[in-house]
Amino acid sequence: MTNERRVLLHQNKQALAGSVAARFLTNMVDVLHEQDEANVVLTGGSVGIAVLAAINESAARDTIDWSRVNFWWGDDRWLPRADPERNELQAREALLDHISVPAENIHAFGASDDDVEAGTDALDAASAHYAAELLARAPEGSQYPRFDVTFLGVGPDGHIASLFPHRSGIREREASVIAVRDSPKPPADRLSLTRPVINSSDRVWLVLAGSDKASALGLALAGASRDEVPAAGIKGRYHTVFFVDNDAAAQVPESLIAAAY
Repeated sequence: MTNERRVLLHQNKQALAGSVAARFLTNMVDVLHEQDEANVVLTGGSVGIAVLAAINESAARDTIDWSRVNFWWGDDRWLPRADPERNELQAREALLDHISVPAENIHAFGASDDDVEAGTDALDAASAHYAAELLARAPEGSQYPRFDVTFLGVGPDGHIASLFPHRSGIREREASVIAVRDSPKPPADRLSLTRPVINSSDRVWLVLAGSDKASALGLALAGASRDEVPAAGIKGRYHTVFFVDNDAAAQVPESLIAAAY
């Protein structure tokens, strides 16, 4: 296997979501043929959720033994559990509530209305709890599971998960999970995996659409620093693929693009 980056171009957001969904289902068949279970990291955002909806709508959806798939999140907003802006709720509505996945296989971040011990900083407690949950499912000698596929969105500023440009989070090397405060994108408080955890994934799939993402994508592929453009610091162990539409690819050199119409 190689770990070089690839850019796969699609005509529009709908074609992008359908293509990624089909690739994911095929990939899960292969992974579950080779190992007992799979670990998948989900993302939010309109494109990330569109991919999950396309998986749900696929005729191949039920070819997967979902009882052997664990779902995690790259980040989430520190909001009440039922808030429609939470990545967890959006993913449940798009896919997870429609497949036969056991509740214990869904590893969501804590929410702002969860019960916490009196006198405890709730956001820090939630960060520590998720780190412990990762550790509990990790192979010996690691802080987190071996992830088979990690989905990421990319913001117009190049942020991934809740790791923002010129913030300490993108430089974190020891912790597996961080509490994010004063986020430049509301809401201010969030929870996020760190870059080493994301980069430990066998496959990192970045999905993005729209002209507002073109500059960030172009800079990420042109060698910008991870502090300036966090997406530039992301690379999976074996595969790193940018799934993009025509608008998002406007500033990507043609030599890096493979059409996926």
